[in-house]
Amino acid sequence: MRIKSRSEKQSPDQVSGFSLIELIITVSVLAILTLGVIPLVQVSVKRQKEYQLRAALREMREAIDQFHREALAGSQYQANQQQGTQPAPPNSNPNPNPNPNQAGGGGGAPNIFSDPRVRVMITDQTIFTADNPDRYPPDLDTMVKGVDVLPVTAGSLGRRGNLNYTATEAATADQAVPKTKVYLRQIPIDPMTGKADWVFRSCYDAADTTSWGGENVFDVHSKSQATALNGEKYSDW
Repeated sequence: MRIKSRSEKQSPDQVSGFSLIELIITVSVLAILTLGVIPLVQVSVKRQKEYQLRAALREMREAIDQFHREALAGSQYQANQQQGTQPAPPNSNPNPNPNPNQAGGGGGAPNIFSDPRVRVMITDQTIFTADNPDRYPPDLDTMVKGVDVLPVTAGSLGRRGNLNYTATEAATADQAVPKTKVYLRQIPIDPMTGKADWVFRSCYDAADTTSWGGENVFDVHSKSQATALNGEKYSDW
């Protein structure tokens, strides 16, 4: 019995495989699909980085503003202590007959302690130099390391002599131990540069300045000069 060879088993029409034309068409289709997918992926990655950049800038903006409010509260408290006066309690009106046409609701200085967002006050005023009377954070490292704070109820709202509090409660408030408050867990990384390196502006710098005065950190921008999907520069965000 003779065994048939491979060529005798299958006819030329039965041999499987791709012709040269079929390979060319397949490769062309894959190339077209790849060229269409790559831009979509790049845009998606860029949009994700822009979202991360906005989140980082928003986190620092909120931390700076909160630091500023609580630093002003601490400064006001120390000024009141030196003058032998006490600030008005929260939600109080310093003027019984406010004029709505006047700023501040009555012509007097606004009561920082009436701001519901201010629950503590920065007691360590030595971190502010004479060049920074507006009490914005001197740098981001200070907000990461933390500063000493006291609750606004700790002797700042005139508990002594107030019939609503006992002498023991007033004394306990006056002797509260400062705690360290951290405003930023870490300096955020700029997703556009991959570094925790930012452009700073102080509240005394001009809007179009290209350098930082160094008095305080009033605003933060990205160092990237690239253009965003909306046509703006990341450095302008």
